[in-house]
Amino acid sequence: MAIRLLGLDPGLRATGWGIVDADGNSLSAVASGTVCADDKAPLAERLHIIFSEIAVIIRSHAPYECAIEETFVNKNSASTLKLGHARAAAMLAAAEAGLPVAEYTPNAVKKSVVGAGHADKQQVEAMVRMLLPGHAPDSSDAADALGVAICHAHHRVSNDRLSRAIAGGQSR
Repeated sequence: MAIRLLGLDPGLRATGWGIVDADGNSLSAVASGTVCADDKAPLAERLHIIFSEIAVIIRSHAPYECAIEETFVNKNSASTLKLGHARAAAMLAAAEAGLPVAEYTPNAVKKSVVGAGHADKQQVEAMVRMLLPGHAPDSSDAADALGVAICHAHHRVSNDRLSRAIAGGQSR
């Protein structure tokens, strides 16, 4: 039975989103896109756009779970803080819809998709296109979001198996 997963790559200017159906090891893209907020608009307005648009996407596509990329800390602490605001707006939309939200580091996403934790954006996008044939993301942000969904599909399978083993009294 396929599980619908929403992946999010948050940003204040562009928040990528991608929806994948995962059935065991089989993945298929459902949709992807980018929520764009005017970088000249006040911060509160930009956050409201991210929240509102992600909420619409969730209502339209009915994902079962959500995964989001964690904030990486860069040299500019103000930029890191603003990215954290964008993540919070996206996470709140998922939480309000009752979706569990998993978080993955950028390196974990890259390692899951490309096989190397320090892959560049072009490598991630190329592998997303290979793993999800027939679906062309409209931006690198959408490709990154699909990568987050792919990462979650891989990790939730192993986490699901572990949970069943623990519940059944089995050990690894």
